Amino acid sequence: MARVQVRISRRYRCIRSTCRVQLIVGLTQNQSHQRIIHRLRTDGSPRTRGLLVRRFTGDSTPFEFPVKPVSLVQEWPADPPFKPEDFFRADQNDDKWFYSVPKLVYHIDEPAVASLTQYYRNNIKRGSDVLDICSSWISHYPLEFPDTMGKICATGINTLELQFNDQLTGGYKQADLNVETVLPYPDNSFDVVTCVVSIDYIIDPIAVLKGAHRVLRTGGKIIISQSNRCFPTKAIAMWLKMNDRQHLELINGYFQYAGGFEPRTAHDITATLPNNGYRDPMFIIEAVKA
Repeated sequence: MARVQVRISRRYRCIRSTCRVQLIVGLTQNQSHQRIIHRLRTDGSPRTRGLLVRRFTGDSTPFEFPVKPVSLVQEWPADPPFKPEDFFRADQNDDKWFYSVPKLVYHIDEPAVASLTQYYRNNIKRGSDVLDICSSWISHYPLEFPDTMGKICATGINTLELQFNDQLTGGYKQADLNVETVLPYPDNSFDVVTCVVSIDYIIDPIAVLKGAHRVLRTGGKIIISQSNRCFPTKAIAMWLKMNDRQHLELINGYFQYAGGFEPRTAHDITATLPNNGYRDPMFIIEAVKA
């Protein structure tokens, strides 16, 4: 069972999650992880319980999913203007300690998850080879993707979370991109790279995007999605000082300095609710490999 606590901050929503998954006494860590996975799957996880899965993919909801273009207007200088302190994080400890306990929870709300899933459905071509970086127990792809895509692979920090991701037809590789920015895949391996609400945690995003460019085939694209939730102690300093609009401009700047991409496009894909109630915003920025 997972318990999620959310509080509102001035410019972003902070998410705190604790997952009540404990190692089983008397077993090795790997054996314990396998037992946990079996229990979670047989007890009915959101990925395998039909009703909940349909809701979180937007297939059985009253939500609407508009896609509104966002103009990227900030002009960036020839050289990156960033300072080392821009990438400072309040928690400078090794990320493996922060992510050692698996967080088998959604980090954005139901409408935001559903809007992202629907966007993927409409914007990733059938038969594509897909890589999800900074991944976890769920990649937010439509349910049919394991059958309609080529291979689906992922990298992430927590091995247990990745083992629980049932959409990874091509497997996963454990990787901390704040330690090693080189993606563990050959050149020209994928048609699409996705990154969900995680670019704000990366301390060398330009190097990571260069790596994503390397593993993409010509004409392939990166889809970065971003909301306003985060673990504030792990997000970089300049991110916490910006609003949603500025985040998109910043990501566009990262792409410019990574090089090798066509002009980027950005969209507001925030879902709408029948009662106009609160929902987490969701934004997309896409970059095609030139």
